[in-house]
Amino acid sequence: MRQQQRGSGSTTHTATATEPPAIPGVRRYFATARGVDFHVTEAGPSDGRPVLALHGWPQHHYAYRHLLADPPAGLRIIVPDLPGYGWSGPAPHRWAKDDVASDVLALLDELGLDRVLLIGHDWGGYIGHLMVLREPERFDGYLVLNIAHPWQTPRGFLPHLWRFLVYQPVVATFGQYLQRTRLLEVMLAKGVKNRAEFGPEVVRAYADRFRDPGVARAGVDTYRTFLLRELPRGARHGETRRATIPIRALFGVDDSAVHHSLAAAETAKADDYTLERVANCGHFIAEERPDLIRARLIILAAETAPA
Repeated sequence: MRQQQRGSGSTTHTATATEPPAIPGVRRYFATARGVDFHVTEAGPSDGRPVLALHGWPQHHYAYRHLLADPPAGLRIIVPDLPGYGWSGPAPHRWAKDDVASDVLALLDELGLDRVLLIGHDWGGYIGHLMVLREPERFDGYLVLNIAHPWQTPRGFLPHLWRFLVYQPVVATFGQYLQRTRLLEVMLAKGVKNRAEFGPEVVRAYADRFRDPGVARAGVDTYRTFLLRELPRGARHGETRRATIPIRALFGVDDSAVHHSLAAAETAKADDYTLERVANCGHFIAEERPDLIRARLIILAAETAPA
């Protein structure tokens, strides 16, 4: 691992977003796994119980800034920028979600983490589902935020397909250019209920990273691979594996991108899965309701504490 900065998180966000935005008290470093140069931000005691948190599009580790700035007692919060996003190096693949899951599992190996609590939002949530289905022995519990679970059927999914088609084909086709315009600023500003958490500096912390062509390419690949490969394959071959770890889903019901019915407990193939619908909250629940995320993480940690 290569240390980037420690302590105060004193780097200053600039107009070109060459450095990560400041978060008090965090440690930053780079770790290479499966050919990906991961930028990792963490907080809490270095010997604390590890919690891995995964972000989605169009974000990076800053989505968990509240949790990083105030980690629950005894928990070590570890937030990598996913391959190609934020300050991580590019993915050596076209962002197939199974490949990214393999990248993150390899990162756990590199960090010497045999077993963790997991948090995942948006695409990070989707990847988290793949990870707990593939290697459940590595996860104590999973707090999943505003993403569909993997056990979809055509009957349940098709009424909501239009939500995906509103923006995903545009990003997959023209995203190399559009992500580098004010498009993301408009989307982020309008896609939330709690706008106080999405002031200009926060929006720019995300949007400015896409001025880097490599980061913009990661966004394009995320959706192009999903639409051309993963969505058709999922329609032909639905997920049959069953989740065996505790999964606690939180979902802001004012999400215009993903409908909460796609995360319903009734259709989840899982031994222990619950869904909590959160009123007056949009897609970006980790930032709109950081108090709730922190509280539910504390409960999950207590429920799954080693004997």
